[in-house]
Amino acid sequence: MTAAPVAVVRGADGEAIQALLAAAAAECRARGVTVAGVVAESHGLADRACSAGILRDVASGASWPIYREEPPLDTSCHLDAGGVEAACAALLDAIAASGLVVLSKFGKLEAAGGGLFPAFAAARAAGRPVLTTVSDRHRAAFEAFAPDAAPLPAEAAAVAAWCRSARPGTADDPCG
Repeated sequence: MTAAPVAVVRGADGEAIQALLAAAAAECRARGVTVAGVVAESHGLADRACSAGILRDVASGASWPIYREEPPLDTSCHLDAGGVEAACAALLDAIAASGLVVLSKFGKLEAAGGGLFPAFAAARAAGRPVLTTVSDRHRAAFEAFAPDAAPLPAEAAAVAAWCRSARPGTADDPCG
């Protein structure tokens, strides 16, 4: 039996989930799987409603700032869409050659077709497995995009098991 082509790690702590995604990507890379994607890292600033900080490439370590010092007037969110889109553009060429795509989050930008959405779409079109998390507010938009996504608990063993089963037709154990 093969896993759904997309897995969604569910849990309340965003930083812990991002660390779990990063660890899964590192484990797969250590086993020789080509991994494309980005994980989010917090800005670490106190008293901020938005934790957006940077997106870090799981393969190269390159980073893109996604935090605005001042939010636009119509929101308290400090997320810089331009930074997210720059990170996405840098990933697109690597997706087709990857064995796993790790994308930090499907949130408000992606629900509107921006942010990392082109990377999500490219991975699906290329038949590459995707490991991600989803904002509760935008779960319906995500489910419309990937109705076959497999929900995973925020546990390393569950993520590793999904990674092992995520590459249909592959006899090798790709990630764990």
